[in-house]
Amino acid sequence: MLAKKITDFALSKKASDVVMMDLRKLSAPSDFFVICSADSDTQVKAIADAVRDGSERIGVRPWHSEGFRALTWVLLDYVDVVVHVFKKEARSFYNLERLWGDAKFIPVYDETAPPLAAGIPMKRSARRTTRRRTRKDAE
Repeated sequence: MLAKKITDFALSKKASDVVMMDLRKLSAPSDFFVICSADSDTQVKAIADAVRDGSERIGVRPWHSEGFRALTWVLLDYVDVVVHVFKKEARSFYNLERLWGDAKFIPVYDETAPPLAAGIPMKRSARRTTRRRTRKDAE
């Protein structure tokens, strides 16, 4: 499934809050939306480039793309799947999840990330504490 592969490409560049929206039961312009967030312009571009390059490696090219100049919201249209890469502020402003609230939401997690990064608490291990040597200790 193209939408799942696209989420993997986005996660490879540390996209956050990645969600797939299944729009097939709605009268929508596409079957799936993939929406993700980035912290900076640079990361928006890196995520969008990773999605575009990754999809081209598997033989799928976007039909249309836009937003590469402003880098606050990049859209990659693959006809059946539309990818939205937002800067966090723009995502909250446009709030596509609310606009398409009737869609089925499929949250996506980075399975290669450490458990803490995936939102799963890790068991704490005992930490070693080391005392810093001071001039007085050296005497």
